[in-house]
Formats: sequence, C-alpha cells, structure tokens
Amino acid sequence: MSDTSIRPKMERETLRDLLIRKLPVLLVPLLAIAGLLAIGNPASWVTLTAAGLAMGMMIFIMASGLTVVFGLMDVINFGHGAFVTVGAFVGFTVLAWLGGWTAPPSVMMNLAAVLIAILAAMVVTGLLGYAFERVIVMPVYGQHLKQILVTMGGLIIAQQMIHVIWGPDEIHLSRPETLQGALVIGEAAIEKYRLLAVSIGLVLFLGMRHVLKHTRVGLLVRAGVENGEMVEALGYRIRRLFLLVFMTGSALAGLGGVMWGLYQETITAHMGSDIMVMVFIVVIIGGLGSVEGCFIGALLVGLLANYTAFLAPKVALISTIGLMVVILMWRPQGLYPVVKAK
Repeated sequence: MSDTSIRPKMERETLRDLLIRKLPVLLVPLLAIAGLLAIGNPASWVTLTAAGLAMGMMIFIMASGLTVVFGLMDVINFGHGAFVTVGAFVGFTVLAWLGGWTAPPSVMMNLAAVLIAILAAMVVTGLLGYAFERVIVMPVYGQHLKQILVTMGGLIIAQQMIHVIWGPDEIHLSRPETLQGALVIGEAAIEKYRLLAVSIGLVLFLGMRHVLKHTRVGLLVRAGVENGEMVEALGYRIRRLFLLVFMTGSALAGLGGVMWGLYQETITAHMGSDIMVMVFIVVIIGGLGSVEGCFIGALLVGLLANYTAFLAPKVALISTIGLMVVILMWRPQGLYPVVKAK
C-alpha cells in the first residue's frame, strides 16, 4: 500500500484520538452553558458559577493527593479524611494565635495569616502522613480489603484524638477581615474568599501538572504509576518514592482542610469523613491516578452541585452520584484513566 493511501487514514485516526482526548475538557464549559440556559438570570448564574468553581477547586485540593496516592501506591486510603480534619483544626489554632493579624482590614496581614495557617497544617499533616504510612499502610500493601479496614480504623482514632485535644463541639472558624463579604459586579455578588480559593486551586493544579510532566520526580512518579517494577529495576528506591507521595498527599489534604473550614466557617471532628464521599466521587470520575481528570471532575461536581441546589434543592443531594453514573456509563475507567503496565 502506498504512503499516500496510509497518510489520510493515520491523520483521521490522530484527529479522532485528539477529539476523544479533548472531549472531557469541553464538559465544564458545556455544563456552564447548560446552567446559564436553565437558570436564565445572568447575575444569578455568575454568582452560582463562582461558588461552584470555588467549591470544585477545594474538592480538587483534597482529592488530588488521594488520586496520586492510589495511582502510584495502589492504596485505598479511607483515612484521607483524617488529614483533612486535622488540617482544619491546626489551621484554626494558628489563626486563633494570629488574631492580631486577621482582625485588622489589611490584605497583606490577612493573607499572611492564612498562608502561615496553611503551611502549619501542611507540615503537621505531612508528618502525620509519614507515621500513618509507616505504621498503618505499609503492612497492608497490595491487600485492598485490609487497607479499607485499617485506614478506616485510623480515621476513627484520629477523630477521637481530635475530641480529646480540641473537644467534641462544633467550632466556628472566622475568615480574616478582608476575606469577608463579597464583590458586587452589576447584580452579581461573588464572595472574596471564593476568589482566593479559585486562585489557590488553579496554582496548585498548574504546579502539580508541571512537577509531574517536567521534573525528574514527576517522571519517576509517572513511571512508577505505569510500571513500578521497572523503576525498581533501574535502581530507584520505589518505597521512598511511595513515602514521599503519601506525605505530599497528606499535606495537600491538610491544605484542603484549612480551605474547606474557612469556606464552611465551621469545623467538626467528622468534617473529613463527611467530605470524603464527594472526594471519592471526584477521584472515580477523573480516573484513578489522573490529576487532570481529578481537576475536571472536581469542577464538574462543584458546578453541578451549585446549579442543582438553586434549581432543584432535593435533586442536589443525588446530583453528584448521578453525574458519576453518567460518566462511568460513557467512560467506565473515568475521564482520564491511568493505565498500568501489565
């Protein structure tokens, strides 16, 4: 067969593969357009869209660490919610200490206080992740049923320790002065804190994408996801890589806990386990181990939850599960599945 007859076929296949790969990216704008048509009022749509994007970004922050941990380590970690909760309580404690920085209407002081709280939460949850992996997760590698049981047990222990340290009552978490209130654009109102949440989530996504695609560590992580045995055969200590990824995922959960606590303005010992249902839905929708899929899935969940809560509050309770069912019927392995080598 001549080259001229082969080339058009290859070009058609390439175009088709490109279209299939890009289709999930189009789901977010398509959902936003559908929301505008259903809501009708542009001002309400802008407010709900901003809220949905902020919610999606915070869910992505919490889910990103979990999807990388599962993709690389093949660990089903139901204890991930414990790191979210601990991060929120550590953030609350730091912000309470820095009350002199959060009360004045100073953008620099308020953002500095939030940044310090985030860094403290990430350090604490990263170290907690180190202990969690060494003591609880490491003995059950490759045993999914035992992983579910022991990590769930770790979550329960963490919740009880929070009761001991911070008490069993719900705690109010105030936002810094300049992050309270909303910006009014025409008839639309966008909360200032939601703009911060969108910014942090977007920076994190771009940072993770750069690390995974353009750095040596990212290359090893991606290679470990596809074929861990090959990475070990090349002389790299995959267990150390596992530990680093687990600690990073735990730290990201702590970051998400601070952001989610400030978003809800209340924190409880059970907040991590409550949000984990939505986090797992996002991880499944995106495709296990895929950061890009996790990002798109989180945005879809955040937007859909806000649109349906406005249009049909009773449907909002099952909208995210319905979205997961539809996505999995279309793509059983998620939007961007990471396929491991056999």
